[in-house]
Amino acid sequence: MKHEIKICPRCSNTFECKVGDVANCQCNIELSHHTKEFLAKTNYDCLCANCLQHFNSLLKVSAKHSFPTQKELLIEGLHFYKENSYWVFTELYHTLRGYCCKNNCRHCVYGFKKEILK
Repeated sequence: MKHEIKICPRCSNTFECKVGDVANCQCNIELSHHTKEFLAKTNYDCLCANCLQHFNSLLKVSAKHSFPTQKELLIEGLHFYKENSYWVFTELYHTLRGYCCKNNCRHCVYGFKKEILK
């Protein structure tokens, strides 16, 4: 059986991936259909069990909200928070938007990271 230590690309924690024993792997947790569809649209490889559970919870919360189509519908603390004079959009906002803009957003849920050019 092939087991390997991996680093979660979302939280940087290490975990044991049991490729040869998926039934006993840490990633063998029950995910909703919506979570599976969402993860298929991301740039993530294997995620740790905590991050998989996080996405499962995030998708449950996002099912209760709709994307704010007008500035007046944005709710501070839910869709964004203010940092100095900037608006920082939350994971929920990015999830509700439904796609990655590839602008290296702080709370990107799609796993997009720009390559650092040397």
